[in-house]
Amino acid sequence: MFNANIAGGTNYGSRVFVFEVVGLRQTSTSDSTLPIRRSGSVFLNVPYDRMNQEILRISKLGGKIVAIHPAGSPSGATPAASAAPSPAPAAAEAPAAAATEHQGHPTFEKNVPINLYKPSKPLTIKVLSNESLVAEGGIGTVQHIVFDLEGTDYRYIEGQSMGVIPEGTDAKGKPHKLRLYSIASTRHGDRVDDKTISLCVRQLQYEKDGQVVNGVCSTYLCGLEPGAEVKVTGPVGKEMLLPKEENANIIMMATGTGIAPMRTYLWRMFKEAEKAANPDYQFKGNAWLLFGVPTTANILYKEELEELAAANPNFRLTYAISREQQNAQGGRMYIQDRVAEHADEIWSMLKAGNTHVYICGLKGMEDGIDAALTAAAAKDGVNWSEYRSKLKKSEYWHVETY
Repeated sequence: MFNANIAGGTNYGSRVFVFEVVGLRQTSTSDSTLPIRRSGSVFLNVPYDRMNQEILRISKLGGKIVAIHPAGSPSGATPAASAAPSPAPAAAEAPAAAATEHQGHPTFEKNVPINLYKPSKPLTIKVLSNESLVAEGGIGTVQHIVFDLEGTDYRYIEGQSMGVIPEGTDAKGKPHKLRLYSIASTRHGDRVDDKTISLCVRQLQYEKDGQVVNGVCSTYLCGLEPGAEVKVTGPVGKEMLLPKEENANIIMMATGTGIAPMRTYLWRMFKEAEKAANPDYQFKGNAWLLFGVPTTANILYKEELEELAAANPNFRLTYAISREQQNAQGGRMYIQDRVAEHADEIWSMLKAGNTHVYICGLKGMEDGIDAALTAAAAKDGVNWSEYRSKLKKSEYWHVETY
């Protein structure tokens, strides 16, 4: 995974959402811009970037948010001016379960290998195989590349990245700078013999001044033949490490080559050979992968993922195929739309206190994910932005986007 992705994104920053609110009360200090009713629902049009402020204001006025929908969607199309009243919630309604504060920190791997090899003194390794991951009819070029580590002291663990220094020089005659790629294999390698390391690489291509420009390092890697030598550095990274707790729940959200670290987690959790190689880690929690791609042909590692899902009832697999599926508003289905569909369930898992979220891929999906979880958390009177900060601080929220 590096710097580009096969799935697009939605800009939620400029979107407007409709809040359905009940129980608002008028006071001498109320904000006069809020339409107050003694019973029934009111509908407020709220820009995404003011959602948290509105949630606080509504809470101060005794209101309860019962639903949030994107403006213009079938469920969010009712304008505030013509909102029809709906019955107020029953007085005996049970309060929502409180969210866990996540004060404790999970346990992660100790002695994580970092920068065993640096740019000034890289390691040279050979390519064992270089195979396409995109099926016929798919978009772009994505390769799974396996490198030989036999006879070296290069070590890594799941969730780390490896640096690659491409051959040649730049326009100024200087050696190319290294690029970092998320490692796509477990510490034991694809052969589970501790002798290989794998990368998932998409060839970066974009148009500039009417010309197609190819990414330097991604093109170099995608074109390598078996036997070719490559200079590498690292490993680096501690942000995306798996917790050691076997009962933890793991929610993974990935787009395109952001699947690389998720593949390492899934292999470690569910592959029989990996289980045998890791007697001190036998996963007993629930894993859920939400994976965004543009077409079915672009589902990277499709057979692997579906075999694991079929064989393991505690692994759930959800696709967001943007050019083939539609979201609730009739537009393209992106990963943030899938998160919105399941936001209440995801929020329920998060507030239980033992769930980790891993997000890897295109940065554009983050706003949509936040919008969906803002709506879900608001139903419990929780400020999502503040809660997410607590998750991050307590090491339950892991993000690597670009």
